Amino acid sequence: MNRSSVMISVVSPVYGAAGLLPELVSRIHQAVSSITDNYEIILVEDNSPDNSWEVMRLLAENDDKLIGLSLSKNFGQQNALNAGFDHATGEWVVSMDCDLQDEPERIVDLYHEAAKGYDIVFACRVDRQDDYLKQAASIMFNKAISYLTDTIQDSSVANFVMYNRKVIDAMSKFGDYYKYYPLLNNWVGFRTFRLPIKHAMRVDGIKSSYSFRKRIQLAWTTIIAFSDKPLRLVLKFGILVCASIFLLALYLVFRYLVTGQYVSGWLSVFLSIWLLSGIIIIILGLLGTYIGKIFDTVKCRPTYLVRDRIGEK
Repeated sequence: MNRSSVMISVVSPVYGAAGLLPELVSRIHQAVSSITDNYEIILVEDNSPDNSWEVMRLLAENDDKLIGLSLSKNFGQQNALNAGFDHATGEWVVSMDCDLQDEPERIVDLYHEAAKGYDIVFACRVDRQDDYLKQAASIMFNKAISYLTDTIQDSSVANFVMYNRKVIDAMSKFGDYYKYYPLLNNWVGFRTFRLPIKHAMRVDGIKSSYSFRKRIQLAWTTIIAFSDKPLRLVLKFGILVCASIFLLALYLVFRYLVTGQYVSGWLSVFLSIWLLSGIIIIILGLLGTYIGKIFDTVKCRPTYLVRDRIGEK
């Protein structure tokens, strides 16, 4: 690849990291400029509660390679990535978090691996600098998604990824209202490589905005949006319950014919009714959730709206 001709886009969603942006942009410049002079930095401000947008404006005043997008409301990290991908023009596109735990200097390592013929290069976090609870939640999150979507999700892989332009173009064809790029990365295929990269501490000491509750919500939305396996599991469970009740009924009839014993009282009937009612409610609730997601999708609403832009040519 020719250094003077390759175009690289670096995309980073921004939320609650105003104090980190000057260092983030500076380190991206230093890293990517060692590869090519032809690059752009796209920061997507996802309605951050701090003054991130004002900081981005100041940085862009003297930086013709910085592009800033401000979304009209908080659409979430995955949709912010989607906005950045839609505005990226590079032959290679790098996605990364803004908290500097993904070290910008490692973009060079990702690029060198991509130059060997890979279409997607994932950064696998080595020696994660997160607390134990966050790491445990991440492992459970990925195991649940792996099982319920019949895919293999690696908890060491996050958003630090280098994509070939053809991968970005392929993912842009997806009409999914709910996007989760780790799953889309698996679905599109292409040649992939996992590069071990040391995970850095967050230098500003601020905790991630991804709480355990938000992770549960993301997992549930992602599973419903990408897989019908929960429906199949409910079907299997229903069959199992019906088979168990049928076998129990056969046993009671057999016991009555052989020994003359029979089941009396209202308790068994009461429990059976409530058990079956609970199962029916669960099934209807799950079906309603899927129908709700279908409703969101068929409305064809955009997954993000841009309120303001800076730095675009």
